[in-house]
Amino acid sequence: MLAKEYADRLSRVRKAMADKGFGALVVCDPANLFYLTGYNAWSFYTPQCLLVGPDGAPHLFARAMDALGAAYTCNLDDDHIHGYPEDLVHRPDVHPFDWIADVMRGLVPAGEVIGVECDCHYFSPRGYQALERGLPANRLIDCAELVNWVRVVKSSYEIEQLRIAGSIAEHAMRAAFNALRPGRRQCDVVAEIMAAQTCGTPEHGGDYPALVPLLPTGKSAGTPHLTWTQGVFSTGEATTVELAGTYGRYHAPLARTVMLGEPPSRLLDTSKVVAEAMQATLAAMRPGVDGGTVHKAFDRVIKPHGLQKDSRIGYSIGIGYPPDWGERTVSLRPGERTELAAGMAFHVILGIWMDDWGYELSEPVVVTDTGVEKLTDLPHELTVWR
Repeated sequence: MLAKEYADRLSRVRKAMADKGFGALVVCDPANLFYLTGYNAWSFYTPQCLLVGPDGAPHLFARAMDALGAAYTCNLDDDHIHGYPEDLVHRPDVHPFDWIADVMRGLVPAGEVIGVECDCHYFSPRGYQALERGLPANRLIDCAELVNWVRVVKSSYEIEQLRIAGSIAEHAMRAAFNALRPGRRQCDVVAEIMAAQTCGTPEHGGDYPALVPLLPTGKSAGTPHLTWTQGVFSTGEATTVELAGTYGRYHAPLARTVMLGEPPSRLLDTSKVVAEAMQATLAAMRPGVDGGTVHKAFDRVIKPHGLQKDSRIGYSIGIGYPPDWGERTVSLRPGERTELAAGMAFHVILGIWMDDWGYELSEPVVVTDTGVEKLTDLPHELTVWR
């Protein structure tokens, strides 16, 4: 089954390459390497890439010690796995892509245009310069997240992976609800959340997420993406909790807000508006509707209450590696013209962040033929501990 899955993915990537006139594609995003070959290791902090040509098996390039282990996870034979010498690691005078380019010259005909993932987190300017210098007979062009866009519509296999990730996300969030109490250190609560993410459910063990748990608390709850300290949780403060369930590198992010003690009226009122906005947003999501239209459905609910959200309300999800679980393709925001299609997956995140307080509610969903399927099943109201 997986052999057919990989063959279909590669075929769709090659069609997209042909449409853009690429004779080859250099893939550096670890999520895209995993998507095309199954390669999975914490090796992305050193240069690595996949060379995809118009036919035949792709070629994987990695640090020598990582290339030795590639056969344990990827679907390539030894002849298509290349390990560059260890003495090229972290050198100021030479770069691994000098060596990689030298090998690629024998694999890519002169004159062919090569697509490159120029906006990939792990493809540095030095790497690009070395590749360009080593392939003078070829022209390098930004591929504009070509593989990411192929990944946007998920297969039935991928949707099942996301469902399992959703069950782990729900389990981890329940662990957060149970652990978050006045007087407890933030770091201790996070340790329990991360244990729940890793242990997963009795049926399915969890994988490490692309982001650590995020839990701004008190006045800092008005600022997203903060992590934790050794400070203690206090009665009278709210905490926004954002985490993900991860299974086979597929991510189902999830956010909720926990109030320790009696909630202030502004927080309680906001939670009710955001819950209504979530229902309107999910109701608007179906094939053929563009991301901008979905955002309007959200805006129509919150604006009469004097609320506004400048950031996007959702983005596509699937395979993820640090530092991001988003696919960097479709967003739910004003002006987004990409139409939704069955098989797309989104993290719908309705975060309202003020100067010294905030509220978050999110859902991971998959677009179906008629609407959306939620990947978790938790209440949408504010969680209150009294």
